[in-house]
Amino acid sequence: MSEKKQRKELCRDHFLEEYFEMDEEDTLLPQDHLYEAPIPAEVAYRIISDELLDEGSARMNLSTFCTTEMDPEGTRLMAQTLEKNAIDKSEYPQTAAIEQRCVNILANLWHIPQNETFLGTSTVGSSEACMLGGMAMKFRWRNNAKAHGLDVNARRPNLVISSGYQVCWEKFCVYWDIEMRTVPMDAAHLSLNLDTVMDKVDEYTIGIVGIMGITYTGKYDDLAGLDAKVEDYNAAHPDFPVYIHVDGASGGFFAPFVDPGFSWDFRLKNVVSINTSGHKYGLVYPGVGWVIWRNEACLPDELIFRVSYLGGELPTMAINFSRSASQIIGQYYNFVRFGFNGYQAIQKRTRRVAMTLSRALADTGLFDMINDGSNLPIVCWTFKKDARVKWNLYDLADRVRMHGWQVPAYPLPKNMDQIIIQRIVVRADLSRELGELLIRDITTAIDELNHAHILTEGFTDTSSNGAYGFTH
Repeated sequence: MSEKKQRKELCRDHFLEEYFEMDEEDTLLPQDHLYEAPIPAEVAYRIISDELLDEGSARMNLSTFCTTEMDPEGTRLMAQTLEKNAIDKSEYPQTAAIEQRCVNILANLWHIPQNETFLGTSTVGSSEACMLGGMAMKFRWRNNAKAHGLDVNARRPNLVISSGYQVCWEKFCVYWDIEMRTVPMDAAHLSLNLDTVMDKVDEYTIGIVGIMGITYTGKYDDLAGLDAKVEDYNAAHPDFPVYIHVDGASGGFFAPFVDPGFSWDFRLKNVVSINTSGHKYGLVYPGVGWVIWRNEACLPDELIFRVSYLGGELPTMAINFSRSASQIIGQYYNFVRFGFNGYQAIQKRTRRVAMTLSRALADTGLFDMINDGSNLPIVCWTFKKDARVKWNLYDLADRVRMHGWQVPAYPLPKNMDQIIIQRIVVRADLSRELGELLIRDITTAIDELNHAHILTEGFTDTSSNGAYGFTH
């Protein structure tokens, strides 16, 4: 045996000895107190890896929009830059330049007019980007209200948004003391209802949020229609205009590639800011987000802080301070790696997989499809009214989970919460082949439920808000 191989065997044997001969109390991961003594790195790695085995495969989690697979080269670049602090512009000037390139690329992808002096920043996910967009609307509204003699303390300012909002907007309204005025969804309006949205607007409205991909259903708000409504309102109320922030957490990285002629972005006059999530259809591991303002007037100066950069100053707007630059580098890697045509091919393939899944589910004869993947590649469905089965969608979610897939069932938002739906988020790593396996496992689960001994009498109410058990 060669000396090199002997050393390798000795290292392996030493690791196994350390791992298997640990005292029982030391093999349990600390819950409340640190170990007294250090343990070998290999052993720590092994026992924590074992701890995570039960979570299964992230790629089979079809409840999340977050990216679960990247190129090895992109992953390696991110690992090489984990130690870089994105906020240290002068220490890491090339990272700062790369961040600005990403902002420029997104601004142009979203059709920023060439005469605009846009501003933008990376964030920790799209939630921080939403917070920044909301803060800019509030400060801009307050400055304008004071200039026109409105008592800004007489009432709480308000934000108008569809009831299909993501929870970060509820957090924003709580944190910054904003009244959230929701436009209810109904069966005829599974996105923002343009017939009633302007009824919620008054001189205390800081802005309207349009959603490019409602989390529940994947549907887009009609941003062009909303822009026309806002234009008419502003013409009638010139002293207290309202503007639109687009929450493009998911759609901001999807629509430009699959529906390039669809007007939702800075082509619309009254869209002043857009956020997106780089770790969703931007195809980067969590968590990175982006927000861009149309021009300097849309981002009040008191929200811009100046940091030293190469002997000069660079504006910073983010709420978070120290954070790794690795996700920024990962985003730029994807931009360089895929280009427009690469992103387009990936997103179009993702949508094709979603629509294939939708057709297969419709073919069971049990479900009404709420979204077939033709907006965002989200497939969601509910039971047909005449589907006489002894189980509900929660049961189906539980049974499919036994095959390793996470396909959640949940109620729609308030005013429609009596309707239970189920949803598959199709991501770039769900190939056509994996989609076929998923459909096989769903149809198998349906067959198993149909032949299971359901622990309830008669037919189950398929819209029930709870899961029923079964034996097998």
